[in-house]
Amino acid sequence: MHAPCAIVLPAAGLARRMRGGDKLLEQIEGQALLRHVAQRALQASAHVAVTLRVGAAQRAAVLAGLPVTVLSVPDADEGMAASLRVAANWGLAAPVDALMIALPDMPDITSDDFRTLIAAQQARPDDCLRAATSDNRPGHPVIVPRALLRDMLALAGDQGARDILRAHPPRLHPLEGMRALTDLDTPEDWQAWRKAQS
Repeated sequence: MHAPCAIVLPAAGLARRMRGGDKLLEQIEGQALLRHVAQRALQASAHVAVTLRVGAAQRAAVLAGLPVTVLSVPDADEGMAASLRVAANWGLAAPVDALMIALPDMPDITSDDFRTLIAAQQARPDDCLRAATSDNRPGHPVIVPRALLRDMLALAGDQGARDILRAHPPRLHPLEGMRALTDLDTPEDWQAWRKAQS
């Protein structure tokens, strides 16, 4: 099945800033954050993948039953680039026109946000697209057109797709409020976020 945009959730990190916890297993609406975000992604694209480090049994378990592709990242200790290289290879093999990189520790990004970003990128399919806050501060997710996926294969280290976005400046697409920047990396982040939800 062809899709205008695949979505990858890079989930091969160690979440060290959680000081022993796992941010992607924190509960939201009765389920792990990773499953919660994957379900939202599936409402926007028929092609969703999750990158996981070798041996990430608990993260893999919370994805059970979902029609997502789990991509193993044997060199996950290198950083984000290792996940993005694996994701780029998967995207090149899939019948899709673009690849969205959606960080799985951002609980405020909705399925409507995913769909809106995909539609905006389709309007100018040769451009990179980047979500922004309502006051235009760059955030996530980011969409990379298929033509640039081979460039992702050369990424290295823990810089993500920064070099690609520097060479191909993305259009910014504002989302409501601050949710394009709201990621939960520490216990304090989670505490503040949960307090704001109550």
